[in-house]
Amino acid sequence: MQIEELRKRVLLTAGLILLIISFGTFGYMIIEGWQFFDSFYMTIITLTTVGYREVHDLSFWGRMFTIILIVGGVGTVFYALSTGAKIILEGELQEIFGRKRLEKRIKDLKEHYIICGYGRMGRIIARELEEKHVDFVAIEKDEDVTSEKDNVLIYRGDATKDEVLKELGIDRARGLISVLPTDAENMYVVLSARGLNPNLTIVARAGEEGSEKKLVRAGADRVVSPYHIGGLRIAHTVLKPAVVDFIEFATKSGNIDLQMEEIVIMESSGLIGMTLDECGIGRELGIIVVGIKTIAGEMRFNPTFRSAINAGDTLIALGEISKLRVLEEMAVTNKA
Repeated sequence: MQIEELRKRVLLTAGLILLIISFGTFGYMIIEGWQFFDSFYMTIITLTTVGYREVHDLSFWGRMFTIILIVGGVGTVFYALSTGAKIILEGELQEIFGRKRLEKRIKDLKEHYIICGYGRMGRIIARELEEKHVDFVAIEKDEDVTSEKDNVLIYRGDATKDEVLKELGIDRARGLISVLPTDAENMYVVLSARGLNPNLTIVARAGEEGSEKKLVRAGADRVVSPYHIGGLRIAHTVLKPAVVDFIEFATKSGNIDLQMEEIVIMESSGLIGMTLDECGIGRELGIIVVGIKTIAGEMRFNPTFRSAINAGDTLIALGEISKLRVLEEMAVTNKA
């Protein structure tokens, strides 16, 4: 239920109660000539059916007015009170306030990722981002889909609508991941997102053959086909089981023994201009650099010990998590 609709219902409920109390109070003042408080008190005990004795003796017309007040007013008051109780007991107020808190948390996000679709694939993506302490928010229009954890931001809405993407801060987001059920929906999201933020990194899911090229033309930076990747993984598991075991071991989240990471060399890094041998990455940290992606996008696999490190390079490094954290610090600070 939207906030405006709830506000209207609350105002209508309060208005009905105020109207019937005012009607009874001024009615007794006019018909019986009583003072305001006596008339107000008589109206309250009548509408609540408490059954106290009359404040003063009623005239014929006073009794007729009381009958009208009971018939028309008691039902109205009970209806208003039951509506108010329903709003509270059914959790509508909690839902509204919860949505307000969610909107506030979303407004505080910056350089975050937007996950369109919180199904099975969306949950896996969210879990990986959470493991890396990356801020994100998920969009899901299915009311039955719930979060595994309370700290996962899930916005109920349609990801294909521009206004929803704007509410999730697409103008200040780092990237968008679209894993909606159909290629048509993903195509629509990619088109909308690219138009709203030309600098956004967009990754989309493709289900059917031929959709990859269409999604790229629509504005996606990367397109992933789960069925294609899944088929290759199954084939490689049969043909190259040791290779698959190694890759899974090196890329598995939470693995404390070995991990593969991307490490970007910043302008302030002391590693700039040094070779892999000179910086001692392999000799002192025991880290293997399996590839270097230059700032121009060129990928150099299996670099030699003479390969130089330049600003903006991305090192594809394999090693223990603790050692990788040391390398990440070296990639930022001027201490090599």
